[in-house]
Amino acid sequence: QVQLVESGGGLVQTGGSLRLSCASSGRAIRTYAMGWFRQAPGKEREFVGAISWRGSSTNYADSVKGRFTISRVNTKNTVYLQMNSLKYEDTGVYYCAARNLGVTSSDSDLYDYWGQGTQVTVSS
Repeated sequence: QVQLVESGGGLVQTGGSLRLSCASSGRAIRTYAMGWFRQAPGKEREFVGAISWRGSSTNYADSVKGRFTISRVNTKNTVYLQMNSLKYEDTGVYYCAARNLGVTSSDSDLYDYWGQGTQVTVSS
């Protein structure tokens, strides 16, 4: 069983940075593709980015390209989301998710395990 726990959220000013972490406390995630999604108040959950199981491939939503970077350290069972140049519209609950098939996807339905989320608030 994969159990994901996100951390690193908080309150930051526009233009600031945060780094989110997602760690598995259960089964190792080294063979899983990992995705980050977010949900703003009153909106549907949306894709932020994803990384393949080896870390050799990443893809991002257009809204975060050039500002967000996903990385992973498989020996630590941890995935990171570095967020720079944060904007007010980046506010939301950020979730990490694991996909058994190690290929990235922007489709949330294709992910098998989800964390509980961490709140990111960007003040304008």
